[in-house]
Amino acid sequence: MPALTERALAALLLSAAAGTAARAQDTTAVVLVGTGFPRPDSAASGPATAVVVGSRVFLFDAGPGIQRALAAAHLPINGVTALFVTHLHSDHTLGVPDLILDSWVMGRRTPLAAYGPPGLRAMTAHILAAWSEDRRVRVEGLEHETPVIPQVRVHEIGPGVVYDSAGVRVTAVAVPHGALRHAFAYRVDAAGRSVVISGDTRPAPALEHLSAGVDVLVHEVYASETLRTEARPGGEDWPRYMHDAHTSDVELGAIAARARPRILVLTHVIRMGASDSTLLAGIRQGGFAGRVVIGHDGERF
Repeated sequence: MPALTERALAALLLSAAAGTAARAQDTTAVVLVGTGFPRPDSAASGPATAVVVGSRVFLFDAGPGIQRALAAAHLPINGVTALFVTHLHSDHTLGVPDLILDSWVMGRRTPLAAYGPPGLRAMTAHILAAWSEDRRVRVEGLEHETPVIPQVRVHEIGPGVVYDSAGVRVTAVAVPHGALRHAFAYRVDAAGRSVVISGDTRPAPALEHLSAGVDVLVHEVYASETLRTEARPGGEDWPRYMHDAHTSDVELGAIAARARPRILVLTHVIRMGASDSTLLAGIRQGGFAGRVVIGHDGERF
């Protein structure tokens, strides 16, 4: 390779300095793209949280209708920087085909980076196979779409640092979620802020440790006061399932009291008829006296 001229070297150093300065000026925001759970609710889209660092969008989970939810939140529909899946329950992944295919139709021209538990690679392969005719027609037909091969770059992860690039570090910890073999919570450290996204989990020491002193803790919750058996086959086990797979408002209040996040944001809110004031009372009963936000779609922090 020929030696760089003095002018070329100066230009290269100037470009690098500009890039570093731009990253230093990045701000980090948390956007609640979807705060719902499996029961359809017109006011709460399927689970999805975005951490926006400058112009980069890191999406955690992709609930049903994710592309429309991203549009409603004024986030890009032509491809996020990376997708991180907490676990493979349908309410957290039904939007994955939407995210893969619609972002491509909307102009994505690079593979989508996806990180998540074992099984994500097989799920993605089945998605691409299921819509193979759609992709063929869009490339060979009058749409003249540009083929993206592969459409997705899947990274099946374990606990530890799973992403570290240009000032953004994402760390995963394993969490217990009912009978699922693999579920993760994630912490994002970027541009001077720290954010933890719990995914679905019952109380877990590893997650509590991950959340210690963070700026924003986005955590799932159910209302303990309204938890009852249900009048359906198997409904008598509903309280047992909730205790095994999710975190109550009182439990979350105790977790937050020890972890002391600057802001506690409730998402994936399983109300079972509970009001905001009931949920907040449960958090306070658990011992957390700090700032609590009961999340709604589109809110930013």
